[in-house]
Amino acid sequence: MRVGLDVMGGDFAPDATLAGAMLALKEISPSDRICLIGDEPIIRAYLEKENTDPTLFDIVHTTEVIEMGEQPIKAYTKKQDSSIAVGFQLLKQNKIDAFASAGNSGAMLVGSIYSTNNIPGVIRPATSTLLPQENGGISVLLDIGTNPDARADVMVQFAIIGTLYAKYVYGIEKPRVGLLNIGEEEEKGNLLCQSTFHLLQNDEHINFIGNIESRDLFKSKADVIVADGFTGNVVLKLIESMYRLLAKRNLVDDFISRLNYELYGGSPILGVNGTVMLGHGISSDVAIKSMIMLAREVHNAKLPEKIRHAFEVISESQADKTDNQ
Repeated sequence: MRVGLDVMGGDFAPDATLAGAMLALKEISPSDRICLIGDEPIIRAYLEKENTDPTLFDIVHTTEVIEMGEQPIKAYTKKQDSSIAVGFQLLKQNKIDAFASAGNSGAMLVGSIYSTNNIPGVIRPATSTLLPQENGGISVLLDIGTNPDARADVMVQFAIIGTLYAKYVYGIEKPRVGLLNIGEEEEKGNLLCQSTFHLLQNDEHINFIGNIESRDLFKSKADVIVADGFTGNVVLKLIESMYRLLAKRNLVDDFISRLNYELYGGSPILGVNGTVMLGHGISSDVAIKSMIMLAREVHNAKLPEKIRHAFEVISESQADKTDNQ
């Protein structure tokens, strides 16, 4: 496969992105290629400094950068020779199989929707993170910021998409889905959680186990944990800050080390017609490497195709129920 990397995206770009690409090069198979998208003179100067043969990579030159603080739609529309816009052009033209960036997250979402489009039936794409579990496993938490004001029907779709992600990328055969809430009882939570609980409870496509409290996030109670983007992002940032505090005090054991976001690198934008990876803005070289490796896993699992097929089946099932009424 060919994965395109936005060399210019991220707080520590281009050094961190290029260093991450070099780390990934040591782990990918000979048949895989990394396409470096960005300012070619900068890329070649870095590779020369590191005594790395540039022919080990594909290089696509761009002249513009969408900065972190820019308005996503305006920047993406105007800066068509930016590393993000060119990356999506290559993905749309099937010149790369996946596109990864730690740059402007809003521009990445805009590009995903403009160039690859939502999978039919998917209302809003989502992003996710992995939560390590005490028993050694992982859980998928979504959404983590893409949809801060999600509706109940969108939350149900998060559960379906998260189930497919956990099954086909992480090999969990029948993922258990929990709804992040302030209590385990059915009537707990705000109106959004109450409405979502009812819909999840009655959806035959989801292995719903009920509400899950934040104190149980690491206790292997659920394989997929559903939250609106506002709540999910608060949880994500809290975990990141706690890891930094513990690491700073040398209070890291095998489990705590797995809280390090660098190990996971980023999130696929789930629900679009293509493999698009969104990395943390503060991504280090290790995080960039992890993002590239995850892009390969998601592509090889054919996850967008699996999601598309699942929503086709759901649509047909709903149509049959309507016809039989």
